[in-house]
Amino acid sequence: MFRKIARLFVIKTNWEAYMIIYALALGAVERGSVYLTRFPGFGGKLLFLACTGAVFMAGGKILDALKYEKAQRLAAAEPAPGRAALPEREAA
Repeated sequence: MFRKIARLFVIKTNWEAYMIIYALALGAVERGSVYLTRFPGFGGKLLFLACTGAVFMAGGKILDALKYEKAQRLAAAEPAPGRAALPEREAA
């Protein structure tokens, strides 16, 4: 039962990743707008850019991780190259 619940929190497809990145972006813009009102001027703008820049970095990492996991699953499913082509030796 715990595994079924835990699978809900695993990002498996690009579509799920885009939805997570979108949610992160909404939160970052909201937090950045608070920084703009609380710290008017150049400091608030820098904090706003830091919030949104963090989303770009996190989004890139999420998408790279999905690509890596997909390649790892495909490599595990395929037999090693050259192994299947070798003929079986007969016992003497």
